[in-house]
Amino acid sequence: MFRKEFVTRFSAIALGFCALSAHAAPLQATQYGDFDRYVLALSWQTGFCQSMHDRNRNEPDECRLQKESDNKTDFLTVHGLWPGLPKSISSRGVDERRWMRFGCATRPIPNMPEAKASRKCAAAETGLSLESAAKLSSVMPGAGGNSCLERYEYAKHGVCFGFDPDAYFGTMVRLNQSVKASPLGGFLADNYGKTVTRRDVDKAIAKSWGQDSVKAVKLTCQGNPAYLTEMQISLKAATINAPLSSASFAPQPHPGNCGKQFVIDKVGY
Repeated sequence: MFRKEFVTRFSAIALGFCALSAHAAPLQATQYGDFDRYVLALSWQTGFCQSMHDRNRNEPDECRLQKESDNKTDFLTVHGLWPGLPKSISSRGVDERRWMRFGCATRPIPNMPEAKASRKCAAAETGLSLESAAKLSSVMPGAGGNSCLERYEYAKHGVCFGFDPDAYFGTMVRLNQSVKASPLGGFLADNYGKTVTRRDVDKAIAKSWGQDSVKAVKLTCQGNPAYLTEMQISLKAATINAPLSSASFAPQPHPGNCGKQFVIDKVGY
């Protein structure tokens, strides 16, 4: 009887916990909230690692220990989520270039401690919960360990907005999962290790969220022949807590440096 009652209570608690987890707090800025867009930066992890190798950079553990995966969309990983330039900051003479370079360290405001890309682990702990940290590490290979990408991203792009860390990183996880599950994610997986055209990538984007979303996606490539390293997706700030749809996307002025064709890079150098 005791065992049956214990199992029943444990199951009820577990279901309640799952329900709470499924309804995470929305992402909301408590200060400098007068910006109109975010940029969701997603790495093509194998391409990122290839670029580190080609440029003779110190390979982080997540590249040095990289392994094949049966699910090729696993290689579409989270780099960050970057709020656009708030009006309250641009009114103080800050332009887009300075904002993207310094983020929360921008002077005269927010003027917070600068996060150095070369010293990511020197940035403060994020305060991320253990549950959220586990979810993040599954889609952001540079989180934790000796890389500390999440510390750097929060220090540069999150802390000055007063974002709840779980909501901030949880939004990245959710958006990453949505892109992976889209026709765009399927296209990348189906063409793993192959040469693709920008035109066909754009078709996959349009199939995912409509033709207007194509202008919201910036693609970055490295190497010769070129291979994909990152995509940056511009999203309307007002829709950030809603599921991705045709209404989510905001056009950006540059499509990126990937030419007419490039490789969806695979594991290995």
